Parts: sequence; structure tokens; C-alpha cells
Amino acid sequence: MLMPLMLRIPLRDYGRLLLRYLQPQVWRVAALAVLLFSSIGLQLANPQILAGFVDGIVAGAPYQVLLRAAVLFLAIAIIQQFVTVGTTYVSENVGWTATNALRIDLLTHTLDLGMEFHKTRTPGEMIERIDGDVSALSSFFSQFVIQLAGNGLLIVGVVVVLTLEDWRLGLVVGSFSALSLLLLGGLRNIAVPHWTAEREASATFFGFLEERLTGTEDIRANGAQTYVMNRFFALMGDQLRTSLKAGWMMNILLNAGMITFALGLAGGFAVGAYLFQQQIVTIGTIFLVYRYTEMLDRPLRAITHQLQELQRAGASVARVRELLSLRRKLYEVDPAEAGSLPPGPLGIRFDHVTFAYDDSHPASSAATPALLDNDTTQSLASANLGTAAPVTGLPVLHDIAFHLAPGKTLGLLGRTGSGKTTLTRLLLRLYDPDTGAIHLVSPAVEGGMGSSPTSAVDLRTLRLQTLHENVGIVTQEIQLFNASVRDNLTLFDNTIPDAGVRDAVAALELDTWLEALPEGLDTRIEADGGLSAGEAQLLAFARILIKDPRLVILDEASSRLDPATEQRIERAMDRLLAGRTTVIIAHRLETIHRADEILILQNGHILEHGNRAKLATDPGSFFHRLLQTGLEDVLV
Repeated sequence: MLMPLMLRIPLRDYGRLLLRYLQPQVWRVAALAVLLFSSIGLQLANPQILAGFVDGIVAGAPYQVLLRAAVLFLAIAIIQQFVTVGTTYVSENVGWTATNALRIDLLTHTLDLGMEFHKTRTPGEMIERIDGDVSALSSFFSQFVIQLAGNGLLIVGVVVVLTLEDWRLGLVVGSFSALSLLLLGGLRNIAVPHWTAEREASATFFGFLEERLTGTEDIRANGAQTYVMNRFFALMGDQLRTSLKAGWMMNILLNAGMITFALGLAGGFAVGAYLFQQQIVTIGTIFLVYRYTEMLDRPLRAITHQLQELQRAGASVARVRELLSLRRKLYEVDPAEAGSLPPGPLGIRFDHVTFAYDDSHPASSAATPALLDNDTTQSLASANLGTAAPVTGLPVLHDIAFHLAPGKTLGLLGRTGSGKTTLTRLLLRLYDPDTGAIHLVSPAVEGGMGSSPTSAVDLRTLRLQTLHENVGIVTQEIQLFNASVRDNLTLFDNTIPDAGVRDAVAALELDTWLEALPEGLDTRIEADGGLSAGEAQLLAFARILIKDPRLVILDEASSRLDPATEQRIERAMDRLLAGRTTVIIAHRLETIHRADEILILQNGHILEHGNRAKLATDPGSFFHRLLQTGLEDVLV
């Protein structure tokens, strides 16, 4: 939950938010201001015409004069309707353009956060944070400042016009307006904490809903429908209660405005009646007082509505600010100081690496920055984001030290929970080790005095993009996207030519499958199915061939394949691994027959590491005993 201090948001933060996202639309905002101020002028003019019309009737003015006044009144009313339509159209464009830009910034920032953040958030919660919270800001972006300024100007205009009629009318109506604005301003923050709670309840509900819809098959198979429905009703009840509390708080604001308006209308009538009795004003002026006093209802209601929107916006702004204040624990090296990788296959060197997951600190948010300064997105993306918070979890890897030469294949073995997947996550720099270092090793450029046979580059000195371009992974669970076959293979990289895509498909003997598709590479794949497990796995191998990394990690990549499909993978494996360093995580003997070296993990420690052939023939080695017993029986 957000800290209470975050609920009292300084007005300058709202100003920064508006400036950041309205500045690129300065001409639209200017057009919107012109339309709103034009509408104000038209609203002030019409009561004057009506007052003259009434006085003309009382005085017996000629028919033509009254007809011209009536036509002018109708013309202004029609023009005002057109102005209102134009105002609505432009304001909606401004609001959606601003909120879409904020969505992009939030999504970019969220994708830049580390795995420690994403492990603790569900997709449903993140959808609500990025889309739901931002949608609540639409009216704030499109109308808040201009509506406040416009309606404030309308109130001032009414007071000035009535003062010109008689200073006592201006004093009464002006006092009423000032009292209303002071009251509404004082109640500005009354509902913010309740709307914040409502937004959080909504995010929790959508996170629950997304998880249960994803697990529908398991829920039905295991008879958990009753539990799910009970939780569904409980979360809906929480959301209803928080919404009702927020609504009650907003009703306090609304009713305060209605009461002050009723008092102001009564005061205006009382003064007008007195002045009429004293024959100081005409009946037309009385009607003018009524129309202008009644007209104040609309700007006061509009200001009340904008303050209500400000309260909704305050809850969303607080949650947006909380999200943007998070910092990933992995820092990104400055491009000017980034290391580089020489050509050729990449070896691996772990130098006494220890690592523990720290789920108690999903992200750092020690100092909340000024909300959305002009260069927020760029600064969030490029700033050195600091080091990890102190680790409180138990180590998953303990003092891991080994070396794999470039171009070699490592068979990584161990029971579930021994640290195999964690080791590969460190290689991809999804996390940084708590102690020690991980290096990518390349053959050094020959020549020169004192040159070593290899050169090593610390992962932390590489740009993440450089690292991910040179390290590829194939996992057991393949993520497919609701997109074309081409986009699923290239992961939406439009710079990859179709020829390269078709070569990778042909290498995996998928060309016949591709030709059978109705639209070839343009055929859409459903994210939730449409392909067999074997076909999905083959597409994942094709991604690696297209990416052409220099270090490949296979995390039980053939575990879901039938024997026939696995034979096709074997025929393509020579091409996949040629000239590359490979790490193969395996539970089966067939998977590691290509390995040059074997590394066995046990409870986060290296149990055994060495040449596969030597370990296989050494009766004293653990790997030899595994071969005699069977990997499936010992490691699973």
C-alpha cells in the first residue's frame, strides 16, 4: 500500500505532470482554451439580451426590436452549441494523446525494471496499474486547468457584470462565490486516500482474475471452483466497500457545493427584490440577477467536478509516482564506458559467485523523484540505478567457480532446486551476483608482447543490449505471441530479412510446415495455442538460429519433444551449436551426449566439474555413478 505521506501530493507535482504531457500538444491546448473562453463570452452575453428583451416588453418596445433580440439570442445559443461540440472533440483528443504518452512511459519504465519486481506482480495487476490508473487521468489532462481557469473567469465575469448593475448585487454574489470556492478548496483532498484504496482494490481484483482465468483448466480439474468463487466475491466486496467510501467522501464535496449555491441564489434574490422595491433596478435586471446567479451553478458544479476528478487523479498520480520511483537493482553501464566483445565464441568464467534471491525488496524506492520532469523517461532509462539492497534470503548459489573455454559445451546437472536455472539467469544478467563476478571469455587477438590466450569481460561492464544480442536461451516453456509467424520468429525485429527466417526454418525441417500455412510467414499464431508442443519448441530453436548468438543456453529444451521431433532437433543441433559455446541443462543422458564438460550442482555448491569423457571412465566420480544408475532416477 502507498504510504500516507504520498497521499498529500504537492500541487507542483500536478503541474509537472501537466507540463510534461501537454507541452507537446501546445497548439491543441491553445485551440481548446480559445473554444472555452469563447463559450464563456457567449454565456455572459445571452442573459444581457434576455434582460433587454424583458425590459423592452415592459416598456412597449417595437416588434422589430424584440424580434432582433430574439433572433440574436437564438443565434448565440446555436453558436454556443457548436463551440461546445468543438470543445468536447478537442479535449478528448488532448486527454487521450496525453494518457497514451504516459502509458508508453510507464510501460517502458516497467519493462526496464528487474526480475525481482516482476516476480512479485501479476499481469492483471500491471494492466490495471498501466492502463486503469492512467485512464483515470484522462479528464485531468484534457480539461482540468482550462476548465478551472475558464469557469473561474466566468464567475469573475458574472460578478463584474452584476457589480456594474449595482455594487450590492456584486458584493452578495461575489461573497457567495468566494465562500463556495474556499469551501471546495478546503475539501479538495478529502477523498484522495479513499480513491487510492479503491484503485488498489481494483488492481488486486484484476490480478486475481487474470491468475484464475489462466489456471481455469487446473481449477476445474481439481474441483477448486468453490474456493475461486468465494475469493471472487470477497475481492468484489472489498472493491465495493472502498468504492462506497470514496463515493461518500465525494458526496460531501458535492453537497457542500449544492448548499452554498442555494444560499447564494437566495441571497441574490433577496437583494434583487429589495432593489426592485426601491425602484433602483428594473424587472429586466431582476431577471438578469436570476440568470447570472443560476448561471453560477454551472461553473461551481464544473469546478466541483474538476476537484472530484483531481481527487481521482490524486490517487492515480500517487500510484503512478510510486511506480516511477521504483529502481531496478541492476545498473546499466554508461555507453561511453561500456565494454566490448571480440569476435568468436564466448567462454564462461564464474569467479567465486554467491547469490541469493531477495523477494523482500522487489525494487528500491528510497527517494521519490520529482514527478515526471521533462526528461523523466530518458533519465529512468539511462541513469545508474544503484546497487542491490542488502540480501536477506538464503543463498541459492555458494562460491561457484569454474571456467568453460570458448566453443565448448557444458552439461549442467543437478536436482530440482540445486541452482541450475539461477546460474543461467545470472549469465543473462537478469540478476547480479551478491559476491564474485561472471566473465565472458573470448580468444584474444593474437600478436603483441605479453598477450594472454584469452580476454575476459565482466558482464556488468557490458550494455544489456550487447549481452542479450550475444547470449540466447531456449527454455521448456515457450512464449508464443498473438502475431504472425514472422513476428514470433524474429520477436518483432523488422530488420531481419525473410530469407534469413526461411533459412532457419529450413534448417529445422519446418519448411514443409511453413508452406502448408495459408499465408506463410504472415499466418497469425494464437498466443494460447494452435501449435503442438513440438512445433512450439522447434520455433524456439529457429529463433536462436535467426538471432545467431555466440553463447547458447538450452534449459531442458528438448524435454517436451516426441522422439520423431527430437530426431529432427538432433539433425539441426550440429548447425545450432557450430562455432558457439553451449550450456545444456539436462536430466536425461541423451541430452548431454554432446557435452565436452560436466558440471554437477548440489544445494547450490559445485559437486563435480570436469571433462565428460574422463568423468565417465572414472569409477570414483559422481558422474560415473549417475551413468550407471541413470540420470532420471537420481536427479529428478
